[in-house]
Amino acid sequence: MERTPLWLSHRGRVTVALDAMGGDGGVAVTVEGAVAAAREFGLCVVLVGIEDEVARELSRFDTRGVNIRIRHAPEVVEMHESPSVALRKKKDSSIRVAIDLVREGEAEAMVSAGNTGAVMATGLVVLGPLAGVERPAIAAQIPTLGGHAILLDVGANVDCKPRHLVQFAIMGTVYARKMLGKGNPRVGLLSIGEEETKGNELTKEAFRSLEEVPEVDFIGNVEGVDVFNGKADVVVCDGFTGNVALKMGESAAEMLITLFKRELSQDLLGKAGLFLLRGLLERFRRRIDYTEYGGAPLLGVNGVVVISHGRSTAKAIKNGVRVAGECVKNRMLESIREGIAQN
Repeated sequence: MERTPLWLSHRGRVTVALDAMGGDGGVAVTVEGAVAAAREFGLCVVLVGIEDEVARELSRFDTRGVNIRIRHAPEVVEMHESPSVALRKKKDSSIRVAIDLVREGEAEAMVSAGNTGAVMATGLVVLGPLAGVERPAIAAQIPTLGGHAILLDVGANVDCKPRHLVQFAIMGTVYARKMLGKGNPRVGLLSIGEEETKGNELTKEAFRSLEEVPEVDFIGNVEGVDVFNGKADVVVCDGFTGNVALKMGESAAEMLITLFKRELSQDLLGKAGLFLLRGLLERFRRRIDYTEYGGAPLLGVNGVVVISHGRSTAKAIKNGVRVAGECVKNRMLESIREGIAQN
């Protein structure tokens, strides 16, 4: 018998397990983000980590009316640790316990800003892949001139086969529909030219395969210059290429803001202009700030897993929890399962 989703039994509240030990900012940052998410979005948050440390940080906040609790996990996976070693030897880590909560039905989603490889490996082994999915993919939401788009994979799979890119395209299409409200998302294949003959063997074969997939509105190849201009709603690539593209985009955005402020601060006239443009600059910063997007879901595993940036601030953690809750409420997992089954 199908289990009733927890968010239905908690008056519409989604339960999200948060790895409280993950991220460069440590427990202080994750707890602050968790409290903000629970309060602002009406979510139930389970803080998973070393109980004494988590409780000490949580005591700094007013949690009246906030649905938040702690689950003890005595081990921590450090950023430098091998994912395979962590999976085998740290079965009581905050990452593992949070994912176990999803598997056991005590939470509907988990979020971590910790060791990305460990989150991916643990999610795949503990939750298992969705039927028909050979490789899960990390799907990042990115700003474009047309609003937002999905870029995947951005790091889960360095080496891919053409059929994996097809699966990414289907999952990305579902995600764009559910999370971005795109009725018929345009899917582009990231390559070095628009022509079908451009690219390596992976992209050329994937191009031919994507043309045969009715569930995907494939518009052909897109180049690097098209990633942020809104030409496609879903940009598909292998994890190596996607990770490089994403981090270059983040770096370029930070550079533009820094240069703009530096140039305007050099003289009195510029400072006056900076003062007058502060509202515009703030809107621009929010549009390209990764903390606004919170995290990227690991699509293709049998559960909602959201991976946040290792440098996540409390704001980023808050939004990562929000993304996890929205994935559950929008029934993203069920829709991806249906989309893959149709192919």
